[in-house]
Amino acid sequence: MKKIVFAISGLVIALLTVMSCYPDESLSVAQKDDDVDLNELDQYIEENFTKEYGMAIRYRYVDNYVSPNERVTPPKLDVVKPMLDFISNYWIDPYLKVTEGEEFFREHVPAEIILLGGLIYNENGTVTLGTADAGARITFTNVNAIDPTDTAWRDLQLQTVYHEFAHTVHQRYKLPASFESITPNGFTSAGSWFNLPPEEALQRGFVSPYATSSPNEDFAETVAYYLFDPDFQKKFIEQEKDCSTAACEAASS
Repeated sequence: MKKIVFAISGLVIALLTVMSCYPDESLSVAQKDDDVDLNELDQYIEENFTKEYGMAIRYRYVDNYVSPNERVTPPKLDVVKPMLDFISNYWIDPYLKVTEGEEFFREHVPAEIILLGGLIYNENGTVTLGTADAGARITFTNVNAIDPTDTAWRDLQLQTVYHEFAHTVHQRYKLPASFESITPNGFTSAGSWFNLPPEEALQRGFVSPYATSSPNEDFAETVAYYLFDPDFQKKFIEQEKDCSTAACEAASS
């Protein structure tokens, strides 16, 4: 399983633990009227995703979608349709609008899309932002916070889906043997990438600290940044005019 993981502080974990123990919080039980919404939503998914692309949308919580040591929250029912619209507008439609893009997307589309309401919290104090499994499943997290006008939320979702979709591609085709040799000495040791500042990752020739964790993650991160970041050219390709920063000097050496 390929994962995008970000470290969070122990304080945040503690707060989340305390908040989850409040006795006056209870699970909301679906009322009879919700059954109509569920049926309508399922019909929408069937017509627009399953029949159209052969892609199943899983929004009801099933514990085998995550590991036993991971804590997750299911999505709220009223955010599922808006999230599917976001996926269509920002991920699927761009492929359909470019030459040969639709053929490429249909050929590589994952069989399952999993929607989770919050982030995936791990035992080691890290957070998983998304996953791609064997080229067949992509998991979206933090769906309950959906707000396409929020740049931080939107960029996080786009980076995640493009990253994970890149995994579905390279899991089907092997990366070129020479890819790993581009920056052979820049990779971090296992489990230490989140201690690397972004500036140092750039000096090593990577778009992000997480890209230093393995060649596969380097490929997926590079693809994701290239597709979702409008400033990719300026940040990672164009050299500074005076070349006064460490990142610029490292790139020029």
